[in-house]
Amino acid sequence: MTSWVVERHRGSPADLHALEWPEPVVPTVWVLEVASAALVLGSTQSADMVDHAALDARGIELARRRSGGGAVLLEPEGSVWVDILVPREDPRWVDDVGRSFAWLGQAWVAALADLGVAGAEVHAGALQCGRFGKQVCFAGIGPGEVTIDGVKVVGLSQRRTRAGARFQCVVHLSWTPEPYAAIAGVEPDELPPVAIVGALSPAIESALLTHLD
Repeated sequence: MTSWVVERHRGSPADLHALEWPEPVVPTVWVLEVASAALVLGSTQSADMVDHAALDARGIELARRRSGGGAVLLEPEGSVWVDILVPREDPRWVDDVGRSFAWLGQAWVAALADLGVAGAEVHAGALQCGRFGKQVCFAGIGPGEVTIDGVKVVGLSQRRTRAGARFQCVVHLSWTPEPYAAIAGVEPDELPPVAIVGALSPAIESALLTHLD
C-alpha cells in the first residue's frame, strides 16, 4: 500500500493553487480549505469573459489555476477540494492523459458509496462539452469524472510536469449558479444540473483517503 503524505492547507483559492510541489514529488494528498470565495478560471480561459462587477457584488474573487477546463466556483463550506500529487514513477502514472484519471475516478466512486451515495459512475468516454462545458467545469463531463444518472458530481483537472501530476478534485456541497451563468451569458436555470453531496467535508475527505490505494 502507498504511504500517502497528507497535508491540510487553508488560504485564498489563489494562494492554494500556487502551493509549491514537494521536491522530489512523493504521493501526497492536499486537503484544501478556502478562506474566501473565488471563481477559478482554467488555464486557457480569459478574464475578459467574466462579469467582474457581478463577482464584486457577491464578494467573489477571481483566481486562475494552471490546469485546464472550465471555471469552478470555490466557496467556504460550499465545496470540498482535494488535490492528489503523484510522481511520474508511481504505478498510478499513465502516459495517456485521458486514461490517467480513471484510478482516481474509481476511488471517488468507492468513497461516495461509503457515504451512502448510490449510482455513481466513472465517465470512461471522450470529453462531453455540451453547450457550456468550455466555460463551466461542471457543465461538461471529462474522462475519469464521476456522475450520478449522468449528472456530474466530481470535477477533475490535472497539471503535469516532468516530475509528476497534480490531480485537482472538487465536489459541491451547495450550488451557486449565478456566477457561472454570468460567464456563459445565460440565465442560471439554463445551466445543466449539478449533483450535490449531502455529507460533511471531513467525512468526504476521510472516505476518499480510505480508497486511494
